[in-house]
Amino acid sequence: MAYHILIVEDDRDIREGIEIYLKNQGYVVFQAGDGLEGLSVIEKESIHLAIVDVMMPRMDGINMMMRVRELGYEFPVIMLSAKSEEVDKIMGLNMGADDYVTKPFTTMELLARVNSHLRRYSRFLAMKDGQKAEKEERVYTIGGLEVREDTVEVFLDGNPVKLTPTEFKILLLLIKSPGRVYSAEEIYERVWNEQAINTDTIMVHVRKIREKIEMNPREPKYLKVVWGIGYKIEKQ
Repeated sequence: MAYHILIVEDDRDIREGIEIYLKNQGYVVFQAGDGLEGLSVIEKESIHLAIVDVMMPRMDGINMMMRVRELGYEFPVIMLSAKSEEVDKIMGLNMGADDYVTKPFTTMELLARVNSHLRRYSRFLAMKDGQKAEKEERVYTIGGLEVREDTVEVFLDGNPVKLTPTEFKILLLLIKSPGRVYSAEEIYERVWNEQAINTDTIMVHVRKIREKIEMNPREPKYLKVVWGIGYKIEKQ
């Protein structure tokens, strides 16, 4: 299938430059000049990945991300940001973005991120749609936390928890080996299936997972940090 990619960027030259390279890779590309236009495209088209600039008129990338996740869309989002927008990058990840690329960036770097996230997203959809058949449903339970691998579902004390594809992958990796400590680099390489380049995203995703599965994220019961080493799901 041809994946549909949305580019949301107020600089037309950047939009069109990215579009040329993506189309050469066989992707179907849609463009939008700001967050409001981006949301309009998402409502009309089936989007598999979005590349969203942080700073834009009318509606910026952060607010667009909030709306995308509020509406229940789960496709991966790569944020574009300048080096001076470090706080905005962290905010974007907190709002549900999956990755970010700092301007100026090389086309090969962006294409590598796009390809990696689409591979992961296709596997996520396959599991969610039941296309990956297994004789036994794989369920991992620690205390009141339950992760169902085959149906891509998470429950806390019987209540469903909504995670992004990236958050689900991280939580699944950790809960499959309770007590084992994974470094940020190892989590990145196992979830993204590529060499760890920037592991800052792991810290943000872990914080977001905690907000969803912990009664008190400041005193986590399940997802623990082993300072200076990495992260683990605590045995109960």
